[in-house]
Amino acid sequence: MLTSDLRQLTGKVQQAATVGFPRITAADGVRLSAHTIKLNTSESMPVVIVPSGWTPYGWALFEYTYLQLALRGYHVLAYTPRGIGLTTQMPGGGYVDSPFTSGGTIDVAGPLDWSDASTAIDYAQQYFNPSRVAFLGESYGSGISQLVAAHDKDKRVDAVVALSTWGNLATALYQNDTRHLAAVTALINFTGGPLDRKFDEATQQILSDFMRGQGMESVVEWCTERAPSSYAAATNDRNVPTYFSNTWHETLFPVNQVLEHFDKLAVPKHLNLWIGDHAAPEGAGLTIPFSGPNLPVDEAFAWLDHHVLGADNGVPDWSPVTSHIMFSYQTRTDPKTGKNVITKPGIREPRSSWADVTTSTERWYLTGSAPKSSDGVLGADPATGWNRKFAPGQLTDATAVDAVITIGQAEWNGSPKTYSPDKFDRQYLGVWTSTPLTAARRIRGVPQLSLTVRSTADAATLVAYLFDVSPDNTARIITHEPLTLTDLTRGQDKSATWDLQAAGYDVPQEHRLMLVVGTRDQLYSDADTDGDTDNSTTTISSPAKSAAHLTLPLG
Repeated sequence: MLTSDLRQLTGKVQQAATVGFPRITAADGVRLSAHTIKLNTSESMPVVIVPSGWTPYGWALFEYTYLQLALRGYHVLAYTPRGIGLTTQMPGGGYVDSPFTSGGTIDVAGPLDWSDASTAIDYAQQYFNPSRVAFLGESYGSGISQLVAAHDKDKRVDAVVALSTWGNLATALYQNDTRHLAAVTALINFTGGPLDRKFDEATQQILSDFMRGQGMESVVEWCTERAPSSYAAATNDRNVPTYFSNTWHETLFPVNQVLEHFDKLAVPKHLNLWIGDHAAPEGAGLTIPFSGPNLPVDEAFAWLDHHVLGADNGVPDWSPVTSHIMFSYQTRTDPKTGKNVITKPGIREPRSSWADVTTSTERWYLTGSAPKSSDGVLGADPATGWNRKFAPGQLTDATAVDAVITIGQAEWNGSPKTYSPDKFDRQYLGVWTSTPLTAARRIRGVPQLSLTVRSTADAATLVAYLFDVSPDNTARIITHEPLTLTDLTRGQDKSATWDLQAAGYDVPQEHRLMLVVGTRDQLYSDADTDGDTDNSTTTISSPAKSAAHLTLPLG
């Protein structure tokens, strides 16, 4: 049953518009489940087309979004991309699709999805006769939105909103020779039906190869075809205004590949970076009526209002990049419970470009063990000649997250995960900690780690974590990133340098920085499970001419 507020909102839309539930026929005959809200006006108004996310509920999940858009003066066409949506096996055999499930099999934002999105534009032009066309998408729908903007043969897309999106699908899922297994597993499990009904044989083979770590060149080629960054030149040529919204601790599409894509675009553009994980910032604002102010969605709508409706709302004055700094919130006291309630994000820093986020860097050198401790030290001076050995292949309490998406949702809601560094098992980890900081550090940008690795196996995975440790010896994660070295010679040193994921984080005075290096995290593939590294040993060292160090970006 609808709440009174939602009944009132729905009633307003029904008075101003006609609601429909058509099926749109794709070029190859596949039938796409769709939902329309057509404003009752003779004036030509813009349309916002919304491909649904990767969800069993298809377009139905975002009904609140469509109502809001209609009341702002847009026709709305929402549809479920091919293959997406709930498919239920019946007790007597056979399958039944829900009303919001589309036919066909999932193309994973491939050429068939680009074509379908253009077909949706055809339908919108015939049904609405719109003045302009915009696309808004979250997650899967955001990738499709960017891709149709780059590929529609008639160049009909006038603006894009891409929420919790990707730039390069290949590096989002396979970076530093490390596969993001938990992300792909979560996606496979959230299509709404059995794998053999949701994907054709060719896509099933790609997914199987990815999960087993075989034929990765073909997998990368397949992913690269589905990367908006591959078509940045086309987007630039069409000058499509594009709004991005992503999170620092994204577990499906990590932030660095979005930053690289954003930098390639020479169009009107804006990037918001938020605390949290996939879909956490905008989720409630898109799906839960009257859940309170939601800046990510409010600003997305403002982007459309300016670039599509022509509203004079200050959008051209926005800085291209705005960073929400971890973990800052604005709160109020709930008079009923006496508890603090988050009202909106805290510190937000505007910058003229991503490059301007970092204004300087600082090196922290890794040293050997401190006196009366198995841990090393992060210090200001180079330290060489030491090594740290540990056994690979074990999960520890030093993890990026406990579960995909959910931990980041808690971050957004004001409850970031707290770690206990004393529980980090040094048998399977290398740990380096600074002394208490005499001045706060404003981490802004992409940290980088350089060290030397030796293994008794032919391959090794390293996962680097950077923590903020408070005086009470509890910690919060700042960032992390894995690296797999597949070309090791047993017993020989190999230099390794890799970027961690970008961060916007204030480390207070008197807190300590802690760098932890392990060999396994539940999010990723690792050399221990992919190959023969039983009973092997991983050694991290700092040779005389290559002092191990962590480079922190500051701003």
